[in-house]
Amino acid sequence: MKTIKGIVFDLYGTLYDVHSVAASCDAYHPGRGLEISTVWRQKQLEYTWLRSLMGAYADFEQVTHDALVFASRHLKLPLDDAACAALCKEYLKIKPYPEVPEALARLQAMGMPLAILSNGSANSIRSVVVASGLERRFQHLISADDAQIFKPHSSVYTLAEQRLNCDCSELLFVSSNAWDASGARHFGYAVCWINRAGNTFDELGQSPDHVVEGLDQLADWMDAQ
Repeated sequence: MKTIKGIVFDLYGTLYDVHSVAASCDAYHPGRGLEISTVWRQKQLEYTWLRSLMGAYADFEQVTHDALVFASRHLKLPLDDAACAALCKEYLKIKPYPEVPEALARLQAMGMPLAILSNGSANSIRSVVVASGLERRFQHLISADDAQIFKPHSSVYTLAEQRLNCDCSELLFVSSNAWDASGARHFGYAVCWINRAGNTFDELGQSPDHVVEGLDQLADWMDAQ
């Protein structure tokens, strides 16, 4: 890899735990919260990919709403408009993984710009980051809204190059989503895959440059460079 001049992070599932909404879901349907959250997240991802292929972009908040409506119908669990709106608001304040705040502080102290590149809308990214008190860690918050299409489309990955004024090969892209890590590696980024759950990397013709089990390990690795 070339000398790293900046780090670009995915947000959902990488820095922040999308299933931190499970407790809120459980409040509406006790014992079913994680199940709701799991279907909700999977359909949310599918809708970003399908809308990209269809050329029918809608922002991430709309996609998140539609995915929750699907999940409730699929699981045959009633969810009125007020409950749906309340749960979607919870998605705007999902929690960071436990090691993330300290690891980000360590990485920021190394003097490189840190950025988020997310399929989230500009509003959703900022809401999540501000709610967690981590906004001061990032120099750039970059939304797929600017490309009007979702990752893993190449036009989203180029946004970080433009904002950080660096070639993608000089940036480290960090994601826990193997499809996203593959997309970024295909585009030309150096890639670190966070594999917290011991998952198998996707067979998309790409391999990450580095694999860690948490963001703290990435900070350790960067310290050793």
